[in-house]
Amino acid sequence: ALELLQEKPFDLVLLDIMMPHVNGYEVLAQMKADDKLRHVPVIMISAVDDMDSVIRCIELGAEDYLPKPFNPTLLRARVGASLERKRLHDQIAAWNRTLEERVQEQLGEIERVSRLKRFLSPQVTELILSSGDDRVLESHRRAVTVLFCDLRGFTAFSETTEPEEVMSVLREYHAVLGALIHKHEGTVERFAGDAIMVLFNDPLPCAEPNVQAVQMAVEMRDQVGALTMKWRKHGYELGFGIGIAHGYATLGRIGFEGRFDYGAVGTVVNLAARLCADAKDGQILIDPKVQAAIESSTSTEPAGELLLKGFHRPVRAFNVCLQA
Repeated sequence: ALELLQEKPFDLVLLDIMMPHVNGYEVLAQMKADDKLRHVPVIMISAVDDMDSVIRCIELGAEDYLPKPFNPTLLRARVGASLERKRLHDQIAAWNRTLEERVQEQLGEIERVSRLKRFLSPQVTELILSSGDDRVLESHRRAVTVLFCDLRGFTAFSETTEPEEVMSVLREYHAVLGALIHKHEGTVERFAGDAIMVLFNDPLPCAEPNVQAVQMAVEMRDQVGALTMKWRKHGYELGFGIGIAHGYATLGRIGFEGRFDYGAVGTVVNLAARLCADAKDGQILIDPKVQAAIESSTSTEPAGELLLKGFHRPVRAFNVCLQA
């Protein structure tokens, strides 16, 4: 009987106590110790009609106990009741398995969404989620436009200003830039205090990454410019500069388990950072590749050949003119 129970599923067991070699108590104990069999209901039927035996069987896990000779009508009623309870148990177990699977799926989806939202715009995140494919986050090489921006004079400002005031300035600053990055569907690659790095044409391609980056930069300059005028009324001497470059980079997910970011590595990243560092308040410095892509739609002026840290030769740069 125990071998048969292991080979195929049963809904109910009728078990006697007085049996040779292995008695009913031992069979019942083995069944209830087995995770596979413990939920199979067992009705004891025995000529042993004393209270101690009944109590022992119930303690071992029996569903019911009928003394011999048994009443067939009563047995059918007990069998019917036991089978109904088994059916309900199986149904609840199936629901629980389905629920556990759905919870695991949802937890996985929440983690995936959280991971994507850390560095992608809402529009791009939604596109990846709807397609169900985040392979775009794997390491790859692509031509990208990189924008760096930060505040002029921020280090001196943070050293001489109360931390609460510094945080207030950063909140206003980040709120303005964050809205514009989302509007222009940029990807935030780096975010450290007042310095922000934004990518265009990755992880998803865009038709005119240089034009998109410059348009965003112009709006950034205008809106942060309004903020700096307000800050100066409070005695905060802060400015704002931007650097933009275009070229090939290696991109993908970097970090460690539990804390991944999306990173870009390449000369183009360093060039955009150095152009930003060299930009004066209100300047948007761009490299020749960006200049060539936007010259028909945006007014620029030569900024000369700049000696930038980490570059052996002077770099020709252009400044995006202020709008009339």
